Amino acid sequence: QVQLVESGGGLVQAGGSLRLSCAASERSFPTMGWFRQAPGKEREFVAAIITWSFQSTDYADSVKGRFTISRDNAKNTVYLQMNSLKPEDTAVYYCAADRNIDTYYRRTYNYWGQGTQVTVSS
Repeated sequence: QVQLVESGGGLVQAGGSLRLSCAASERSFPTMGWFRQAPGKEREFVAAIITWSFQSTDYADSVKGRFTISRDNAKNTVYLQMNSLKPEDTAVYYCAADRNIDTYYRRTYNYWGQGTQVTVSS
């Protein structure tokens, strides 16, 4: 059974940084991503990374220049480095993974973590 386990969430002041981690139980995920859901809002895309014969990253406009997604294939782990955090970044952050390369473009992931809370105080 596939497992994605997130960690690294917490409470931080505006302008601060956090790094989220997501450990996958297997290596067969060329596409991995992060989504977030704030109270009363729909879940939204944050960032994605694909590693195949090439590697590429994609970001939501709201986090470009502040967040960086990366992965350590040896550890089956994807990271989300979040800098210059704003109160509007407060949300539950979910890791997602998929074996399909097209998912990087379609953002329709099959596997999800349980989520980790990020709270940014003003």
